[in-house]
Parts: sequence; structure tokens; C-alpha cells
Amino acid sequence: MATGERAIRLLLVEDNPGDVRLTEDTLEQSAVPVEMEVAHDGAEALGYLRQHSPFHGGGPPDMILLDLNLPRLDGRKVLAEVRSDPELNRIPVVILTSSPGDEDVLMAFSFHADGYVRKPLELKEFNDLVRRLEVVA
Repeated sequence: MATGERAIRLLLVEDNPGDVRLTEDTLEQSAVPVEMEVAHDGAEALGYLRQHSPFHGGGPPDMILLDLNLPRLDGRKVLAEVRSDPELNRIPVVILTSSPGDEDVLMAFSFHADGYVRKPLELKEFNDLVRRLEVVA
């Protein structure tokens, strides 16, 4: 990392270990420095974002990649909470999901998601997607 260059802080909210690992591997090859934290469900994501124990001290991420289909608290509710919280609502949120429903697209944008991307199934497509997201952050 060049002097004075700050890493992009990314919160990945994803319960699929394979997708988490694929994202980590892709970001390790990035020209842009990225520090990624992972929340494995919606409740954990909100705990991280609100700095509840054990997440004290990290500060908010620069971007959230949010899966919709999560255990405990789904991504739809997480997005609604983030957008209704004055401390969090300026963080860009990109929905990254395998959900095929058009109603999910409408819901995401009604809650002011900054993007909506269906998870590609091919490794190359997934790698290209994560690299494009670096530019957004």
C-alpha cells in the first residue's frame, strides 16, 4: 500500500462459506487494498455495524456487500435497518445474492440499495464482479 493510501473497509454479509472464500481469494489479488470483515448472518451484521460487543473500535465500513437470504435476520431486514439508522444510512450497500425474484430487486431499490447483482455462477464472472465493486468503494 502506498504511503497515505487507506485500505477500503468492506463488510461482506454472507452465510455461504464458499462465497466468502471466493470473495477473499479475489480481493487478495486486487490492486486496491481491501480490509474485509465477514458477518455470517443479519444479526451479526447489525452488531458489527452498531459496534456492539465484540466489534468495538473498528468503525463503519466503506461499503457493505449484502446477501438477502441469511439466517437469523435476513438481508431485507438488514437493509431496512441500515437505511433507517442515521449513523449508517450513508454507507453504500450492494445487494449480492442468488435470489432470482424480481420482487427482491424492487424491494432493494425501494430501500435505496446502491446496487443489486445476482451472484454469477462462473468463477471468472464472480472475479470480474468483485473487481468492479472495488471501483465503487
